[in-house]
Amino acid sequence: MPRLYVISASTRPTSVGRGLARWISELAAEQDAFDTGLLDLGEIALPFMDEPEHPEAGVYRHQHTKDWSATIAAGDCFVFVMPMYNGGFSAPLKNAIDYLYQEWQNKPVGLVSYSAGKTGGAPAIEMIRPVLGRVGLRPAARTLSVPAIDAYVDEQGRFTATPELRAQARAVLDAVADLAVAPEVEHASA
Repeated sequence: MPRLYVISASTRPTSVGRGLARWISELAAEQDAFDTGLLDLGEIALPFMDEPEHPEAGVYRHQHTKDWSATIAAGDCFVFVMPMYNGGFSAPLKNAIDYLYQEWQNKPVGLVSYSAGKTGGAPAIEMIRPVLGRVGLRPAARTLSVPAIDAYVDEQGRFTATPELRAQARAVLDAVADLAVAPEVEHASA
């Protein structure tokens, strides 16, 4: 069974996205298509890129990079659960991606965005796609954008989905599962 990491991309201590990420992780575990784990960039707390070598070289001096490398290398596929900030994806997510290169190669990724507004973070999904291609990730065609996220998260931080959101999330997970068993493709280096 492929190892799926759901990555919560907000580092805000009060982020409502953590509830959405937990829910996506639970939904993935229910589908029995993945061995599922949840990673929280707020807890991982990577500093801004501080490695002297280019990530493509895979030469890491800092323990936090070695740990991040080992974690991502152990994953077969991912779902990024990301907030939209000012029309784009978060700097901590970009930083987490930029730390590594070989570890991302040919691995499927599903994209789930959210926002307080009407778009549900869809512009963040479009903005991140070229970045994913540069590091060799294979984005699933299906995505999920959750508008007005606060309406779905209770005071304890639990996310409650509508049947429509549940169906869309399952479609994203199914698309990632399909890519996880699809043949790998060759990517040009960054």
